[in-house]
Amino acid sequence: MWQQAYRKNDVEGGSQPLYPMMLENAELRWAFIRKIYSIIALQLAVTIAVAAVVVTVHPISHFFVSSTAGLALYIVLIITPFIVLCPLYYYHQKHPVNYLLLGIFTVTLAFAVGLTCAFTSGKVILESVILTAAVVVSLTLYTFWAAKRGHDFNFLGPFLFGAVFVLILFSLIQVLFPLGKLSVMIWGGLASIIFCGYIIYDTDNLIKRYSYDEYIWAAVALYLDIINLFLSLLTVFRAAES
Repeated sequence: MWQQAYRKNDVEGGSQPLYPMMLENAELRWAFIRKIYSIIALQLAVTIAVAAVVVTVHPISHFFVSSTAGLALYIVLIITPFIVLCPLYYYHQKHPVNYLLLGIFTVTLAFAVGLTCAFTSGKVILESVILTAAVVVSLTLYTFWAAKRGHDFNFLGPFLFGAVFVLILFSLIQVLFPLGKLSVMIWGGLASIIFCGYIIYDTDNLIKRYSYDEYIWAAVALYLDIINLFLSLLTVFRAAES
């Protein structure tokens, strides 16, 4: 009797293996996963709060589009997250530097997202948020379900990397030689599909491959997937509305 009760409590405590042939301690991996999703939830909350302030306080967005200093600051805000990624990758296992760099990365990226949303209708923003939330939750549940049944998504890595490279080239062509609204919608649709693949790929890595010291980098990867998916859907809906 006590052995059955122990097994029941062990399963309810989150010690059930996440995938077949799992050799590590399941409780530690579940705790690692909960920690990462807690960090991502905090990042998204900060992003929503900062973006909401930028959207609702109109003088902020007006400053960025009506002055040279605002334009220069806007460029700095866009570039800063990419610059911070370099030291963040180097110090992602060093506390508390990793959290400080993560905060700078999240806030600056949140400002960039807010400025993008400031010139978008509320309907488009709401549609993008709802669809992003639905896709992220469904793909996350699917990946956990698939991993439980022995599926592995590590093979997606090279394909997704190549797809992102093509997407960047597409963006450069669009900047230099604008192709119109249809091309923008195609770009947004392709980007949405690619980042859906990245959500599956990074969630699978979270379940199986990230070490326990890589919680910051794992959170950054999934957070970027979610933000990029949202911005891609925003691009599609905004182009369709215009």
